[in-house]
Amino acid sequence: MSALLSVTGLRLGYGRADVVHGLDLTVTEGRIVSLIGSNGAGKTTILRGLSGLLKPRAGEIRWGGQAGEGTSGGNLPGLDLAGEPAHRIARRGIVQVPEGRQVFANMTVAENLRLGAYRASHAEAARRQQAVVARFPRLGERLSQQAGYLSGGEQQMLAMGRALMAEPKLLLLDEPSMGLAPLIVDEIFSIIAALRAEGRTILLVEQNAGAALAIADDAYVLETGRIRLQGPAAEVARNPEVAAAYLGL
Repeated sequence: MSALLSVTGLRLGYGRADVVHGLDLTVTEGRIVSLIGSNGAGKTTILRGLSGLLKPRAGEIRWGGQAGEGTSGGNLPGLDLAGEPAHRIARRGIVQVPEGRQVFANMTVAENLRLGAYRASHAEAARRQQAVVARFPRLGERLSQQAGYLSGGEQQMLAMGRALMAEPKLLLLDEPSMGLAPLIVDEIFSIIAALRAEGRTILLVEQNAGAALAIADDAYVLETGRIRLQGPAAEVARNPEVAAAYLGL
């Protein structure tokens, strides 16, 4: 498998303060990459930088998911997305499911889903919606219901379904288990594992380090904006410092 996303020297911040310092990260096609770390480590900031919601101060974000883009300087393959606006990055196939779901509460479930496929024809959007509803049957039962009346777990499913409506090449998941009951968390992680089994590529930011490492292929441990440890997820989970700090072992 080839690298779908290669990040080198990425620096991100707010105001005068840097939050992420020279990040190097690779996401390989068809794999789940988990990014774990404590609150304030910079995980969400990284996703904001990758999706174009925050302009990088330095570094490259090389994207290999757009055929025929060629190179944009340097020796790495793919297009450098650093500095591109969010809507262009989304069109290239990088789609984020934000922390806290952020569904449109006053719109119906069906309307929320349709927004994910806003560039598709009516027939194509209907086809994609059928696929999403097959994956999330509860959404199919609530298509005409306002999203604000869904439970937290259902809203998370809707946020993921809306992202899948765009048929992303890289899915960015930001804290998908946040605020959910344990049974719903198990269901969400089962869905994430199923997406990977279908060949989806996922970059997962998650506070529940044990669950994230259990389903991931590769993992990075972030501390104060810097990568402290990286490698196969199973090896990272066995690291004594990771086990003590994040797994409660």
